[in-house]
Amino acid sequence: MKQNNNSQEGFLLLGFSDKPQLETILFVVILVFYILNLVGNTTIILVSGLDPKLHTPMYFFLTNLSFLDLCFTTSVAPQLLITMRSKDKSMSYGGCIAQLYVAMGLGSTECILLAVMAYDRYAAVCRPLHYAVIMHPQLCLTLASIAWLSGLVTSLIQCSLTIQLPLCGHNRLDHIFCEVPVLIKLACVDTTFNEAQLFVASVVFLVVPVSLILISYGYITQAILKIKSAAGRRKAFGTCSSHLVVVIIFYGTIIFMYLQPVKSRSNDQGKFVSLFYTIVTPLLNPLIYTLRNKDVKGALRKLILGKAIG
Repeated sequence: MKQNNNSQEGFLLLGFSDKPQLETILFVVILVFYILNLVGNTTIILVSGLDPKLHTPMYFFLTNLSFLDLCFTTSVAPQLLITMRSKDKSMSYGGCIAQLYVAMGLGSTECILLAVMAYDRYAAVCRPLHYAVIMHPQLCLTLASIAWLSGLVTSLIQCSLTIQLPLCGHNRLDHIFCEVPVLIKLACVDTTFNEAQLFVASVVFLVVPVSLILISYGYITQAILKIKSAAGRRKAFGTCSSHLVVVIIFYGTIIFMYLQPVKSRSNDQGKFVSLFYTIVTPLLNPLIYTLRNKDVKGALRKLILGKAIG
């Protein structure tokens, strides 16, 4: 434990401090994205809860996703914005460890939740007559609970293993937040076991959900192509394309970060990739579901007009 004494005094979160002009631009971009994220996801949660027409399995999962994205971005963005505008790049040891557990847990939960949402879309498109029976409230609650609990469990396991690694006084985190691969890379001992554990967890939470999502969308595509009406096909594709866009960007960037050897990844690549799944993807959720969804836009309009009249 003596080897970790210096790191327990805190870390230096370097971020983009070696590129001052880029850091200034990114500060503005991240701040705008974070504010839009807060407004957009909060709007979806309120609209989905207040409009009875949106009390469906799809919007139940969407509400979970919006709440998850609010928490996920908030676990990273505020601290990042503070260090970007301050000469003092330090972050307390306790703050780093808390961020490590929270970000890992929420990110893992989202991996499972997106797969659950793909199954919901499969049931809606491929089994429309039995949809209400298949996606009954108890099943929806169970699936959402599994997503949240699985994220909690993997966070407790992976992060607990990571913080046991001696850092030998190394406290310069050349990244945008405290993340498992970054701390493993900082360790001054053999990390083969930790990297193997992280790889197995990554397969379970990334490769397996992506495979299930692709299978679901394979069936969905077959069902859509059988629809005789062109308008019906467009509506069905529109329902699912928004989810697929989020899936591609989220899983694509996080697979890049977690499924390659820890020490083979460049620091700059890791920073930009992490920005995508912590800042950009959580904003895409409200943008796609509000701007391309008539039900949400109608409910939002009704909510605004109702308040104006009242």
